[in-house]
Order: sequence, then structure tokens, then C-alpha cells
Amino acid sequence: MTGHVLGEPGGGAHMEDNAAICINVGGFKKRLPSDTLSRFPETRLARLLHCRSKESILELCDDYDDTEKEFYFDRNPALFPYVLNFYNTGRLHVMAELCIFSFSQEIEYWGINEFFIDSCCSSTYHCRKMDPDREDWDERSDEGSTTSSFDELLEFYNDATKFDKQLLGSARRRVWLMLDNPGYSVASRIISILSILVVLGSIATMCMNSMSEFSLLDNEGRPTEDPRFETVEHFGIGWFTLELVARFIVAPDLLHFFEHPLNVIDLVSILPFYLTLIINLVVESSPALANLGRVAQVLRLMRIFRILKLARHSTGLRSLGATLRNSYKEVGLLLLYLAVGVSFFSVMAYTVEKEDSEDLSTIPACWWWATVSMTTVGYGDVVPVSIAGKLTASACILAGILVVVLPITLIFNKFSLFYKRQKQLEIAMRSCDFDEGIKELPSVNLRNYYAHKVKSLMASLSNMTHFPSTDRLPLCTSKCIG
Repeated sequence: MTGHVLGEPGGGAHMEDNAAICINVGGFKKRLPSDTLSRFPETRLARLLHCRSKESILELCDDYDDTEKEFYFDRNPALFPYVLNFYNTGRLHVMAELCIFSFSQEIEYWGINEFFIDSCCSSTYHCRKMDPDREDWDERSDEGSTTSSFDELLEFYNDATKFDKQLLGSARRRVWLMLDNPGYSVASRIISILSILVVLGSIATMCMNSMSEFSLLDNEGRPTEDPRFETVEHFGIGWFTLELVARFIVAPDLLHFFEHPLNVIDLVSILPFYLTLIINLVVESSPALANLGRVAQVLRLMRIFRILKLARHSTGLRSLGATLRNSYKEVGLLLLYLAVGVSFFSVMAYTVEKEDSEDLSTIPACWWWATVSMTTVGYGDVVPVSIAGKLTASACILAGILVVVLPITLIFNKFSLFYKRQKQLEIAMRSCDFDEGIKELPSVNLRNYYAHKVKSLMASLSNMTHFPSTDRLPLCTSKCIG
């Protein structure tokens, strides 16, 4: 409205009771009856009816055309229909696709109280406003998966580009992709299946070796390994060592090779065998160090960590690891709830059972019973016998169900997010073709990526105690998101 000639102060801006005022909101024009606006005297438009000077008008709107009697507001026109609907019906409705922060600031600007939000939208609105992370999970999964997958995909391509400057880079890159991406090609699938079979065979022989049916004795009557199991073990160690060495040779960055958790797992899976071999050689050469044989036995049990090698070939296991790594708050909350519940119910059980049950005669003994009961395991080795004790046990079990279920739900939601993200990342990696060099990244929805970053910024701003002047903030927000 720049350039319009405004009327003189006191030029009769005051509206008659039955007059209509002309509103221009970012180019969206509408005539509103004054009696409709006067139903809500605390709103910005209703206060315009009582303005008697240009100064008072410009305190409520951005510009005023005295010739056309038009009030101009530099606001987002897409949100103004919700304001019009409020004046017509007396209730506010919030659509699911709206940015909740922009909508909240918009109705605050127009002087409309959140109390007018209809009951069908009120609970959803307040939940989304108080906690942005509690939005519809499908939408969150899409946005979170797009953002995280894009970041990981950039890291993947960054590693792939390092081969261009290395000796035999193209050949090394093909081997790297074949070893680190199980579904990249037919050869990588074959290697993955063989690796899984070797891991399962190694675990199976370790378990069978502990059974008396398969145990053998040497000439001195000491237990010894079955030669068949030993052959399988040596083959497995050879395969795992070959895998690790091959991955290390073709790694794009040797200095950061062992920063990857899966590479550390590969090292831990073969390290006990070589340490045991060294210890046995030392014991044979120096009988005085016979106690080191016990250390070798402990190291042999560490072979069970080979089962973690399956994480390289399983999307679910990798998603589980990412979930636990990013759910330390929820896990801590679960442990805190259990600790409080165990402490409370153990004292209750001790109070009511100390004279009737010898198994619950001390508070430490009651800790074991309360832990087993709250986790709904229920071994049955320690049970209350009195009526009061059984009632306490019932309350303990019910409390345990609630305590365990609440944090587990949050952890499950995170697992769903990471699993979906991991699947999308694998699909993107399998679609990569480096035969002619790296030309461009596969298609990623940058609009969703940018919108997610803007939304995170708005969530952070909404949690600040003090805001700057917000009269023009909703318009900027709407423009950014739109």
C-alpha cells in the first residue's frame, strides 16, 4: 500500500454499527460486517472499529487507505481463511498439514485465544505444540529417515570418491563395495551368505563342543577338542581373518578404519583365537606360567561375540544397535523406574513377610524378589505366603507392567524409525553405479530435508523463554515453509 494518500488524523475512521470494513491481508481482500467482528471485542479486527485516528489505526494494521477505506495487513493470506471461519462460527479448526508454530503465532497476532479451538482439534493442537516430537509417527519417520539417510549417503559417497586419487582406485572400490554392501551385486550376496554360514557354523561347533556327547579325552584323561570341531574353528578363523585383512586393504581411509563399529566387531571375533594361541605357546615354553591357561579358557568363551558379525548382514541388528545407541535416555528412564519400584516394593514385602517367610526376611533378599516380579519374569523361587504379601506382589506386578511398557514404547518407535532409514539407505547404495566414475548423487528429496531443518529451528525458537517482536515472524515462517 506504499504511495497511498492517508486521511488526516481524526478523519472519521470510526465505523458505524452496521458498516462493513474492507480487509486486505497480503492481497486477499474481504469485506467484514462490523456486527460480526464486534462479537469478539478483544480481537485485532474488532478493535479497529473503535479507532478514531490514523495513529490508532496503524497500531493495529500495517497500512490504511483512507480513499478506499481499506485496512492492509502484511500477513500470510493462506492462514487468514481460518480467521474468517472463526468470526463466522466462533470456533477455530486446525488442519493436520499446518505448521503448528506458524498457526499459533498467527492467531496470537489476530488476538484470538486458543480457548476457541474446537474440541475436535484441541487435544491434537496442544500435543503438537507442547511436544513437536509427538506428531504423527509416519510423518516423523519419513522426515527423519530422509534427513539421516541423506547425511549417511553423503558420507558413503565421500568415501567412494577417495578411491579416485588412489592406486588401482577403481578395482579397490569395486572390492570395497562388494565386501561392505551385502546386496550390491551377485558376488557380494554370495560372500555374505558364505560369511553367515561360517559364523553360524562356528557358533554351533562351540556349543556342541560343550556337550558331553561330543567331548573327547587324551591319553592322560584330560578333555580335548574333537578334531572335526577344530577343523571348523580353524577354517572360520581363516575366513574371518581374510575378511578383515581384505576390508582393511581396500578401505578408503586406513587411519579411520577401526572407528567403524562393525570393523571393531570383526577384530574382536578373531582376537581371542590368536591371544589363546600365544598364551598356549608361552605356557608350553614356561610351565611356571600354567595359570595363564585359565585366561585362555576365558578367551575361548569370547568366541560368542562372533554372533555380532551377523549385524553386517542384517538390517534389523544394525537398526537395533542404532536404537540402543540413541535411546540412552529412555533406557536410563527405564532403569530409574525399575530402581524406584524395586526399592519401594522390597521394603513393603519385607515389612509384611519378615515373620512369615524366611526367604523374605531381609531387604536385600526382597530386592531379588521385587526385581523378578517387576520385570514379570516370575521364577517362583521366592514367593510371599501371607495375604498382605500376595496383595503387595500383585501391586508390584501391575506396577512393573506399567513401568516397563512406557519406555519400551518410545524405544520401539525409535527402532521403527532407524529400521526404515536403514532400508532406504541400503536401497540407495545398491542403486549406485560407479563403473564410469561418480557423476551425481541419487535423487534425494532436498525439500523435505530443508523443511525438516527449518522445523527443528522453529521448535528450538518456540522453547525460548523470551521472544523478540513477533508481529512479522509468522509471515517469514510461512514463506520459508511454503
